[in-house]
Amino acid sequence: MPLLRKPPREDEDDPRDPFTASPESRFRRRATLDLLVGLGPFGRSRRGAPPGPGPGPGPGGDARGRRRSEDLGRRRRKEEPGGSKRGSWLRLTVPTPWGQRGAGAERGGTGDGTDGTGAGDGDGAAQGTDGRGKEKEKEKEKEKEPLSVLEILELIQRRELEAADEQILALEAECASPGRHARDLALLHRALQAQLWAALAEAVNAARPLPLLRSVVRVLQREEAADRSPARAPAGLRPRRLRQRWHEAAARAAAERLAQAAAAGGGALGAELEALGARVLRDLSAVRAHVAPAFPAAYEAAAVYARGYHRALAERLGSAARRALGVTELYVLLEWSGGAYGREVLGNPEVGPLLQALGPPLPPETQRSLESSCISAVKAKVEAALAQELQLSEDSWAEEVTNQELQEGLATRVTGLLRAHVDRAPQISAEFGREMAQSLLGVLVTFLHSFQRKVERFLEAPNDSTPTDGTGARAMALVNCCPTFRSFTERLAQFGHPEGEELRRQAQGALDKVTRSCNQVLTQRLFEDLKPYFNKLMKRKWVTSSDAFDSIVMLITSFAQKLCPLHPEPYQVLVSEVHRRVLLAYVRPLLSGRVVCTSAKARARVAARLSDEARQLRELFSRLDSASPWLDSVVPRLRELLVLEDTAALQMEVGVLARDFPDVRREHVAAVLDARGLRSPSARHEILGVLRDVERGGPVAPVEPASPSRHRAFFAELPVPGAGRCLPFQLPRLVPMARLRRRRPRL
Repeated sequence: MPLLRKPPREDEDDPRDPFTASPESRFRRRATLDLLVGLGPFGRSRRGAPPGPGPGPGPGGDARGRRRSEDLGRRRRKEEPGGSKRGSWLRLTVPTPWGQRGAGAERGGTGDGTDGTGAGDGDGAAQGTDGRGKEKEKEKEKEKEPLSVLEILELIQRRELEAADEQILALEAECASPGRHARDLALLHRALQAQLWAALAEAVNAARPLPLLRSVVRVLQREEAADRSPARAPAGLRPRRLRQRWHEAAARAAAERLAQAAAAGGGALGAELEALGARVLRDLSAVRAHVAPAFPAAYEAAAVYARGYHRALAERLGSAARRALGVTELYVLLEWSGGAYGREVLGNPEVGPLLQALGPPLPPETQRSLESSCISAVKAKVEAALAQELQLSEDSWAEEVTNQELQEGLATRVTGLLRAHVDRAPQISAEFGREMAQSLLGVLVTFLHSFQRKVERFLEAPNDSTPTDGTGARAMALVNCCPTFRSFTERLAQFGHPEGEELRRQAQGALDKVTRSCNQVLTQRLFEDLKPYFNKLMKRKWVTSSDAFDSIVMLITSFAQKLCPLHPEPYQVLVSEVHRRVLLAYVRPLLSGRVVCTSAKARARVAARLSDEARQLRELFSRLDSASPWLDSVVPRLRELLVLEDTAALQMEVGVLARDFPDVRREHVAAVLDARGLRSPSARHEILGVLRDVERGGPVAPVEPASPSRHRAFFAELPVPGAGRCLPFQLPRLVPMARLRRRRPRL
């Protein structure tokens, strides 16, 4: 059973501590690096110096409270009998420059105990040349001996790296056991590596060539050579793989450099990313210009540092991506990784080639995740902003605001909110821009449906305090928003997303409904005023007097003058709608049997009136810039059916009418033949036979009364006189038909 050592008292020195033990006990113990790490420049001793005279704070001691290694070495040499030499592991001499050991360190004493001052036996001249020769031989022997652990540490501290590495290799050759000596060697290697990596980091930071780099490279080469022949070193000491550790040290140094740059950003993500890019560019430029040339080509030093900085940058960006980022920060991160990094760093002619083969700093899955998060955040933010904007705009509709204020407060601001993201997203990537446009198109469609419902509700039940003229002005202001929304919808759909076409149709449908509602409000008063004058057309007095038609033209002209606030697109849509409805109201009496011509002279008079009024209508709507000039041919075609006498000519004219207006039916042509007084069954059969092929194609679906895109639908909106039907019961008494027959004007 081993004996337990009694711990020292507080007033006694610890014999295990070479700095607190008494001088008498110090020389009896071997000093290793584990106990001497507090010496010199390598740190402080574990305990303070004992009180009293000697080394310590004060005029005669070390100000840091530790003994100096040379004092320990001198006392030890004095007390050893015969001045015999100890092994390199035990010798604690004064740290001297490499190659000067012995000559200056032990000049103060000799091996026989004298102090070398000539006071020995009094005949120094008699000793003469023999003494000096022995001293020189001693010095040469000492110079060939390996240095002690502390002396090697001093070399490392002074950055005499090649000399220190040479001595470490010599100590490895002397080390025969993997015990305490192996631990000392491991500590020496750690200290040497720390200086190697520090020198490399300083070279990168200084951005200029340093002479020490050559020593660093030679140490790496020497260590690799030692790894290839590990027979001289004890088991476990080799291989040390210093090149691999250099790769790891370069990566650690890159991470530290980027951490310092990020900290200088002040917490703002944009400033942090800008600082990271500048640091990567500066450091890799310094590596390429000053560090890499010191290494052999086989070391690929520039590629090693490029990988380290790329990995460190990817870690910094990944850490930023895991934060809770807002819309602005998401854009900043995506724009930097997808744009600024490529332009400023990868686009650099010196640094770019080193990093381009390493791929983007953010992995593709992280990039897609950030893009998806950005799209979701933008969608939520824009939806809330648009809902608020629509509510504020609706509250102002009943107030006294101008058309300009209402339009700028809604369409311009809404599209401005969307345009900021539509313009920004494609700069990151085309795919991201397409996905952002699709998301914003869905947001816009939802907004337009809400806008449509609010407009319809407002126009159907306006505020009682708002006059009718004010309602018309607000209707024009609301319909003026549609062109801006329509063009922006087209722009979003042009990004080419597969689902964009359906959303585009939905948006256009909502805007068409808003246009119809506003046009209905704007034209309602006009057609109420026109109705009495249309009722006077196609009567006996109409053939000889143009008063009713002149009033119609005057009312339409006056109405058009009030449409100046409308933008060109809604103005043309409204004028085209008025053009269509005016011609429907003009043709309807002719097809309803209000006039019947009994002679060729009467037909000529009616045809002349129709021709003159058709010309005036054509000129009127041409001045108003109607977008439906095809409507001008309706009345002239019907006029030709009244004046032509030849059956073949009538058949040809019916064919032309069916070509220009595909929705015309036999009932419409039959009503015109009734108005011209044609009763011959055979002639009617031949003329109406032209339209049989048209009818076999099936009935034309009716078109909504105010659809802006109507594809030349006209006759489908005119009522067709229906054929008589048999009643399912027997009438008890028939009223004479002469009383029920409506009197028709016969011309």
